Amino acid sequence: MSGRNGHVRCAIYTRKSSEEGLEQDFNSLDAQRESAELYIGSQGGEGWVCLPERYDDGGYTGGNMERPALQRLLADVDAGLIDCIVVYKVDRLSRSLIDFARIMERFEKHRVSFVSVTQQFNTTSSMGRLMLNVLLSFAQFEREIISERTRDKIAAARRKGKWSGGRPLLGYDIHRTSGGSRLLINEDEAERVRQIFRLYLELGSLIPLASELNARGWRTKRWVTKKDHEMGGLAFTKNNLFQMLTNVTYRGKVRHKDQVFEGEHEGIVPAELWEQVQTRLQRNARSGGDSEFRNKYGALLGGLLYCSSCGYAMSHAYTARKNKRYRYYVCLKAQKQGWHTCPTKSVPAGEIERFVLNEIRCIGQDPGLIEETLQQARAQSESEIGRLEREREIISRELKQVAAETRDVVKAAGQSPHVAARFADLQDRTRVAERRVFQIDDECALLRRQLVSEEEVRAAFARFDDLWALLTTREHTRMIQLLIDRIDYNGAVGELEITFRPSGIRGLVHDQGGMAHEQ
Repeated sequence: MSGRNGHVRCAIYTRKSSEEGLEQDFNSLDAQRESAELYIGSQGGEGWVCLPERYDDGGYTGGNMERPALQRLLADVDAGLIDCIVVYKVDRLSRSLIDFARIMERFEKHRVSFVSVTQQFNTTSSMGRLMLNVLLSFAQFEREIISERTRDKIAAARRKGKWSGGRPLLGYDIHRTSGGSRLLINEDEAERVRQIFRLYLELGSLIPLASELNARGWRTKRWVTKKDHEMGGLAFTKNNLFQMLTNVTYRGKVRHKDQVFEGEHEGIVPAELWEQVQTRLQRNARSGGDSEFRNKYGALLGGLLYCSSCGYAMSHAYTARKNKRYRYYVCLKAQKQGWHTCPTKSVPAGEIERFVLNEIRCIGQDPGLIEETLQQARAQSESEIGRLEREREIISRELKQVAAETRDVVKAAGQSPHVAARFADLQDRTRVAERRVFQIDDECALLRRQLVSEEEVRAAFARFDDLWALLTTREHTRMIQLLIDRIDYNGAVGELEITFRPSGIRGLVHDQGGMAHEQ
């Protein structure tokens, strides 16, 4: 372990999770360093010398490696400037078994040893390495037990109808007391929530609803954290609107996994309005859009067609002349802001619908188009799975950090008046993160099940014309909505791009028989 000139160059690493007390003349980091310096001094006969460089991380969790002093330490290890790392306790370096294993692998690569002052071992011996791994395994086990107890406590609170924390909801304010948190109705926001529910029924689809709300300048719930950071106030999107419209909290209930319980708080949305919205959401989920709601005159592409010139949706409309009806799709920007604002303006409905149907028929007749459609469906699914997995990775890191902080809070119980509030905040963060992890796992599993094969693509289109002839107008719309996710039309150059649903082709295969007999 000797470095240059027979000396063992020792670097001291210190860490404290919170910033509390760091302003003191002699704080926790100083105490850790002093203990390490005394230990290094006791090994002076072995040639140990203390390096003057300080590696202090004040206010950083040990649940991850995103710490500035730790990164400087590792960089100096890679540069060959250090022979031994000395810490006060093992968990100062890391509270994650995985991260610790990676750090130790890096140390071993550069023949750097690791010493814990208070736990009386170092990694220069096999016994020291064994004891280190045993210690970290028990530390991880303890964190998992704490996490399980927290989940059980949340579940018990939910069964009693209690609000167990989380991000504030539009329509409610959080009233915190010594006995816990309660939801109180914010009357101004509550009326806005009811308007959003009614607007969804009026517009019939989430994307137009988001556009309308954002055009009005409406935003999601704004709130201030305990650290005086302003959060929320974001634009509405299809995703956050779906979460809002399906949140049973607005009916005065609480959800725990798949179960719903009566809540202690008052509901905002009347039962009849709630049921109407849920029915519409379920119908749109099956059909892929709002075609039945505004499809009195057989608009096949309702909710699917977009103007690629300006990014706006194209809505179905008609004019009547001499007892004859002329259907067309018009760009909403041209309709609302003036004909001159959009180069596409409008397109005859029959013409573009026939073109789309011919494109679908061509897929079944052209092996190259089958392969292209298959690749498109797979790419969409794989891209979404990749995005979800990246999100899950970020959340998993956050959960490790929260678990480490929770353990520190539990240890500090009785030592600070702020422990209870901090513990409640950590519970909130854990609950929200774990719920999202479960959702991501379900979404990924569904996407993987929906990946299609070349045989399924060929089978889906082989009977398209025969099946089409058997279907009613309503069923025609359902089939199109099942197959297609989006159609972009550029009237200026006459280009049209069709994006198929990743699960649409498989759904068509499984649904052919059912649609043919549905009258």
